[in-house]
Amino acid sequence: MGALAHRPKLYEQVADRLKDAIDAGTLRAGDRLPSVRQLSLRERVSISTVLQAYMHLESVGLIETRPQSGHYVRRRERPRLAEPLVTRPAPAATPVTVSALVAHVYRAMQDPRIVQLGGAWPSPELLPTRRLFRELNTLTRECQEKGLLYDPPPGCPELRLQLARRSLDWGGALSPDDFIITVGAAEAIHLCLLAVARPGDTIAIESPAYYGTLQAIESLGLRVLEIPCSPRHGMELDALEVAVERRRVAAVLVVPSFSNPVSSCMPEANRRRLVEMLEAKGIPLIEDDIYGDLHFGPERPRTCKSFDTTGNVLLCGSFSKTLAPGFRVGYAAPGRWRERLELLKFAHTVASPSLPPLAIARFLEEGGYDRHLRALRRALASQVERMADAVAEFFPEGTRVARPSGSSLLWVELPRQVDSLALHARALEAGISIAPGPIFSPRPDSYRHCIRLSCGHPWSPRLEGAMSTLGCLARSLS
Repeated sequence: MGALAHRPKLYEQVADRLKDAIDAGTLRAGDRLPSVRQLSLRERVSISTVLQAYMHLESVGLIETRPQSGHYVRRRERPRLAEPLVTRPAPAATPVTVSALVAHVYRAMQDPRIVQLGGAWPSPELLPTRRLFRELNTLTRECQEKGLLYDPPPGCPELRLQLARRSLDWGGALSPDDFIITVGAAEAIHLCLLAVARPGDTIAIESPAYYGTLQAIESLGLRVLEIPCSPRHGMELDALEVAVERRRVAAVLVVPSFSNPVSSCMPEANRRRLVEMLEAKGIPLIEDDIYGDLHFGPERPRTCKSFDTTGNVLLCGSFSKTLAPGFRVGYAAPGRWRERLELLKFAHTVASPSLPPLAIARFLEEGGYDRHLRALRRALASQVERMADAVAEFFPEGTRVARPSGSSLLWVELPRQVDSLALHARALEAGISIAPGPIFSPRPDSYRHCIRLSCGHPWSPRLEGAMSTLGCLARSLS
């Protein structure tokens, strides 16, 4: 009788086998467990037995249930690291000279043998690649002549219509005629800078700032005025207001939604204040909204453009971070500079490729984009959390890490004695690419103890090993 009394029940046996797989690392934190039906077939037990097993594992904290998604291995709690401090860049405008350093770093991001923690693009595994190529193949058959002809500005009317419809989700209501199709967001920003500034002018930006933006400013002979940035709320508007009172600024360029590299998100009240402040001072606002669709919360942040009543905001975006980096499909809604931008676009590249914008327009029209975004946001949120956990586990004491509420980037502030350029060199020798802090500022000595990590690739043993190695290298430098 005693032996029978201690024999595990059937659901406990199923739960124990899953627990053993979790303890052995076969099932890792964040992994999705089989559906109830799949596990009942695999274990040859009833659905009610599987439900009991899952309820038991959830009660002891090993798994969690996500509504309309399934059961997942729960992450074991690690101490949360402090956030990076508010940045304090030098208050003077300065020329930009980052291109040589960026070129050196960027070459390493193109080597397929290297673990890519430096590039800011999503893994092809997370993108609807087959669906988009099917659309392209169909368009190649249907639109043979159109695919060979120029698509002059403003560009693909079908995509501009879809963008106008999506602008309702951004908090505003733009028309198809408000948009100009560009070769990625990079061209959109380049054209906007050309439209509002002349060589020698000063552009106010967040600090740290995306190195691609700094390169565009450098190529146009402009100067940069760095504005302090909070890792949580983005550009410090009080500091901006003081700065524009003291010196002439031709334009302000911001990434309000999940800035690159810090992934800060400007509160809605700040966005309204920013738009109203710059309109009152007659200073154009260039808004880079490339990460706006990658929010982890229930609602997409409103664009600054949605508060614009006078055409003073030049909105830029693209589908490079959500659908197809290689398609290079971007757009601008430049407000009162629209006619100027259309002329600049024609002078700059004459036209955008014809078929990729049309393929994306069809994907949006058929409703696939929103379904894809929901899955992509879930994946990126999980990957960001795993990377942050790995930083907490492997990196030296005193490390700080941002807490993004969107995008696929993680800004890490290492102890002051760790030189990120030295860490970059040693990481490359170990087969790992990172983005060192100095490429995100026009001043080469800025952010020497910071790095940006990409969370765009699904978690894997290879990625975990790379993070462990990177942490070891950082500890050796500290």
